[in-house]
Amino acid sequence: MCLKLDRRTRTESPALAEDAQPTESEKEIYNQVNVVLKDAEGILEDLQSYRGAGHEIREAIQHPADEKLQEKAWGAVVPLVGKLKTFYEFSQRLEAALRGLLGALTSTPYSPTQHLEREQALAKQFAEILHFTLRFDELKMTNPAIQNDFSYYRRTLSRMRINNVPAEGENEVNNELANRMSLFYAEATPMLKTLSDATTKFVSENKNLPIENTTDCLSTMASVCRVMLETPEYRSRFTNEETVSFCLRVMVGVIILYDHVHPVGAFAKTSKIDMKGCIKVLKDQPPNSVEGLLNALRYTTKHLNDETTSKQIKSMLQ
Repeated sequence: MCLKLDRRTRTESPALAEDAQPTESEKEIYNQVNVVLKDAEGILEDLQSYRGAGHEIREAIQHPADEKLQEKAWGAVVPLVGKLKTFYEFSQRLEAALRGLLGALTSTPYSPTQHLEREQALAKQFAEILHFTLRFDELKMTNPAIQNDFSYYRRTLSRMRINNVPAEGENEVNNELANRMSLFYAEATPMLKTLSDATTKFVSENKNLPIENTTDCLSTMASVCRVMLETPEYRSRFTNEETVSFCLRVMVGVIILYDHVHPVGAFAKTSKIDMKGCIKVLKDQPPNSVEGLLNALRYTTKHLNDETTSKQIKSMLQ
């Protein structure tokens, strides 16, 4: 599924373009990003099947003198930390991919609307990155085992060092990497935080590029998603609920990026995003399917609690 602007009107009238193929000028960035996106589904599957070592850890903590239980817990945790390392390293690859796409979709002399028309394959990849990010964070937020396992790993590793006990698995995640991973997993929505920071850094490092090039690209994508979701003409073309979920996640993702990058954020009256319309679209979905997305707007945006945010918007998100 791809976001597409209607060329006849050159307005925010979206249609679905399932098969957007890269043009010659897009291919270099497209191929680089595609290598990353090919691994995304496997990352989600591994995260979805992540069960943790809660039982082994509890047994080890309750019987600190039992060496066999200590070894069993450590043996269960080390491979899981290897998985957590893979997830973290993927976030770094995703950040690099996003920055490449931002560079292509915000360059002069074209407007954001022209970019999204011209580079539909890259716009699709941008949307896929945001879809993955929201899915990853939804799964992470509902799995406390991740932080419990990693905390146990770090505590045990520290104790082994103090007692000069060789620690199998330390070479996999050394202390410096463990510190970075700890900061990453401490976030409620670590992938969104990574992409928000990456977008903010992209804007600050490209001072010759008007900030509007980035914010207008994000607000246009938010508008496209909203119109697709609230207009029966487009909604009727959706073949399944996963397409609806895709649009919802992309919409929320670009709102959050916009809110982190724009000086006054997404919720101010001067924002180019129709926040009331976007929130209404979310509220019109079955509650259990969008609670994670509403929480993302509540807790990972930057300007929601600003004085410039209307009481109506705040009450809509309560």
